Parts: sequence; structure tokens; C-alpha cells
Amino acid sequence: MPRSVTPTPVWLVRPRSDGGCDYVSFQPSQGVVEMREGSHLPPQMPLLKRRRSLAIEEAEACRRRLQQEAGYQRSEPLF
Repeated sequence: MPRSVTPTPVWLVRPRSDGGCDYVSFQPSQGVVEMREGSHLPPQMPLLKRRRSLAIEEAEACRRRLQQEAGYQRSEPLF
């Protein structure tokens, strides 16, 4: 019998040359994962660029692709 695995929130961050960073957060919610993409340059407020809902498997594949191909690394939550 397959076990149901509930994903945990994940934050990925990629530093930028201006001292800020691009971020992607994956927040599980009721069988889907909300993916939030944005940028942050302290002390300014974070900028949310895009938000979408993904199936759990699709979110995992996207997370792996961002880490392997786009230079993102796991991080503690930024805010």
C-alpha cells in the first residue's frame, strides 16, 4: 500500500550581483503545492513576480530543475 507523503515547505534562493536575491518558495496546501517566485533586496519589501499551483510531482521536478540548472540553493525562509 503506497504511503501518502505530505511535502514540507521549501525555499530556494539565488544571489544577484546587486546584493539581493531571487527566490522560489514551495508551500504545500490541500494536495497541491503553491510555487511563489520573486526577488528581494533588503531593506525593501519582497517583490512577488509569479504565483501558481502545481501538482506535488510537478513541484518536485521543478524544484530539482531550479537547483540543478538555474543555480538555486535551499535556504531558510527569507521572511
